[in-house]
Amino acid sequence: MIRGGKNYVSSPPAFSNDTKRLLVCSGNAVSIFSTATGLLITSLEGHTALVTAVVVAPATSSASKILCYCWTASLDGTIRYWDFSVPELIKTIDIKFPIYSMVIPSILSQPAENNEKPAKIFAYLSVEGTKEPEKQSKALCGQIRKCNLTDSRLVGGVTLAETKQPELITISSCGKYIGIRIKRKLHIWKVPSADSDRTMAKKITLRHTKNMTVTAFHPTQRILAAGDVTGRILIWRGYGNRTFAIGDGGRSVNNEEERPGVRGNDDADCCTTWHWHAAEVNTLFFSSDGAYLYSGGKEGVLVVWQLDTGKKKFLPRIGSPLLYFTDSPDPSLSSISCADNQIHLLKMPSMEILKSISGIKLPCSFPETYKGLCSGVAFDNNAGLIALRTENYSIQLYSLFDDRGISEVQVCERNHHPGDDVTVVVTLVTLSLDGSMMITTEVKLAEEGLGGLVCLKFWALGSDNRKFSLSTVVYEPHRDAGISSIAFHPTRCMAVSSSYGGDFKTWVCNNGIQRRDQVLTSSRWTCHAVASYKKKPMTAATFSYDGSVLAVAAETVITLWDPDKNVLVAVIGETLTPIVSLSFVGKSEYLVSASWGSKPQLSVWSLSKLSISWSYRLHVEAIASAADLSLFAALVFLPKSSKSSESNETIFRGRDGVILIFNAADPVPSATWLVNKAKGGALAFLQVNQSSVEENMFDGKPLGSLLAYINGDHEYILFEPHGKEANELGTIKQEAVPDLEEAGKFGYASIYGELPESNLKRTQTSAVVPFVPSEKLLETMFSGSSHNLPPLTKLCSAFLESLLEKRITVSD
Repeated sequence: MIRGGKNYVSSPPAFSNDTKRLLVCSGNAVSIFSTATGLLITSLEGHTALVTAVVVAPATSSASKILCYCWTASLDGTIRYWDFSVPELIKTIDIKFPIYSMVIPSILSQPAENNEKPAKIFAYLSVEGTKEPEKQSKALCGQIRKCNLTDSRLVGGVTLAETKQPELITISSCGKYIGIRIKRKLHIWKVPSADSDRTMAKKITLRHTKNMTVTAFHPTQRILAAGDVTGRILIWRGYGNRTFAIGDGGRSVNNEEERPGVRGNDDADCCTTWHWHAAEVNTLFFSSDGAYLYSGGKEGVLVVWQLDTGKKKFLPRIGSPLLYFTDSPDPSLSSISCADNQIHLLKMPSMEILKSISGIKLPCSFPETYKGLCSGVAFDNNAGLIALRTENYSIQLYSLFDDRGISEVQVCERNHHPGDDVTVVVTLVTLSLDGSMMITTEVKLAEEGLGGLVCLKFWALGSDNRKFSLSTVVYEPHRDAGISSIAFHPTRCMAVSSSYGGDFKTWVCNNGIQRRDQVLTSSRWTCHAVASYKKKPMTAATFSYDGSVLAVAAETVITLWDPDKNVLVAVIGETLTPIVSLSFVGKSEYLVSASWGSKPQLSVWSLSKLSISWSYRLHVEAIASAADLSLFAALVFLPKSSKSSESNETIFRGRDGVILIFNAADPVPSATWLVNKAKGGALAFLQVNQSSVEENMFDGKPLGSLLAYINGDHEYILFEPHGKEANELGTIKQEAVPDLEEAGKFGYASIYGELPESNLKRTQTSAVVPFVPSEKLLETMFSGSSHNLPPLTKLCSAFLESLLEKRITVSD
């Protein structure tokens, strides 16, 4: 089982003492990357909820730089101490409260002399506390608590602050000051030099006219920087001179005229304001020598301010909003974390990007009109790659086996700016079976009803197998109608695009393009044929496994075509709502479809009988078919009504989706798994490369096929559907699943409705467990497809005879 697709930018990362490793909070674990290669080395696994903080124990001497110890905190309410060179868990502290932020001032201060007893280590935590039941009207109750890490316990009776929600704690590099921001106020505490359970930290408060978003402490002087929601940066100098000055040699300034920019009676000498950012400031950080201040925000630009003069220089065009700036023990190396799930390693002070750690792109937002019309995920089933749409009009190619980004294809040029409206939507992307070709569709949004444009683009993989290059651009391929689906022919350079305008087109490529292992020359795509069916919108299309049949959904019916001759072969079925997805089930005779709308439906069609085989009323998010088997998987989104009862809640355990594995000929699923975040998810059967046996061992044996599930947050898991590890996903026992929706009706009932006088008894089964008729003649004679039943005139006598009781005559 392989898991991946974690968020690398949920919390600030941390460098190791030798700067050779970067520790990154990633979901329930901490991933450790090499700063030289940007590749994953190992991970710290043990937390059961999101890891929110990682703190590396600093080296106290040059010889101790080889030591690799760190503290981690999580929403599971535990603090863990690790040796991350092994890696090995050394200590666990359970405080019973979800931890949102953690700082440890004790390990940043000067170490004790050899003849002195080591001081106890204290951490300051931002936790979600609990209140009495009558006070639980608010969802969150934040507290700043003190924890004795040496004795593994919270310090009783010490709560530095209570907030409406947990806040991020900021700490100075020397560990003397900590602070939090609460809307327009900054609360700052001076940590006692000899910290203990009973000592209390002194506190001051600084105020501003706008809500503040981030703070930073100067490494050597009493200078504090804060950014607000309008993009301004405030610099307080001499903060705490009245409150913290005792024993520090500070001076007190009481004359308000000598404290420009300071509000009211705030404890600071002066406050100055800088303004460059157009939107809120997300990150602030002072350089190790205190001469420069780094700032970043939604513009995707890193700004370097000279503290004494206010002069600035820039690292522009990073391409995504900045979240965190992290320095390392080596002044020449730093990192910036970006909202597109990337961490860039910077060479300082030139700010050159040395390496990038690319996580999977997070889901992007689209205009409401296009949310249901976009299919933003495509799989390369042989190479284990996935293609995803990104915010900046790009396609990211991501390796599911290696859990890292491979490359990005810029579909449409865009310079990132926070004020820009979305003007282009990449609606569809698909990859050819061998991964050598790609098709994308994009829609340029109309401005005030003018200027809308649909574009179809064909891409070819370069000879180095790394980057796609644009091959052909087709503007308005279906006049002004939107494109509903695109699909590649499995063996030839042919593709199909269907449109809501009532037609579909097949496209062919000249012989210039070759397969992945051959030389690539110039190529172009041209329209081979165009067809329609009764002017109905064409909503989905797919090729059979050998490409001999093209299936195109015309709203609620399925049309079968000969793709070479462009001839209609057959028309089958009719669903209650429009079909949005089609898939041939391997090499079998079955075709599976999914319909959305007020009456969603999962249907399996028999091509030999040209009729429906079985169906369920289910909302299916995705369908995947195995290449060589008659198996297919369906990702079902569970409606809220199905989880409302207590018994159902116990079974579903708060999850909103289920994966079903079917043999196409059998309506009873062979396996089921409960999953989270099914909305917007995707499925695929991946072919494992047998040449890499060590990497592809599951349950101790090599595999030929894995099922990949990626959820709505782009987290994914790869597993063998019938392997032992698949049980970890939460297998459902079929007899325990409650009724979700009524299954599809068959035979007589599908035409004329249920028989009121028969008093049929239906067992409590779920939508994933089909209706199985009993052995009574009355209940079995009308089951099956209505297309295959004999005429009613022939069934009438058998039907009436089943209702009558036979009387046996006895002759004398």
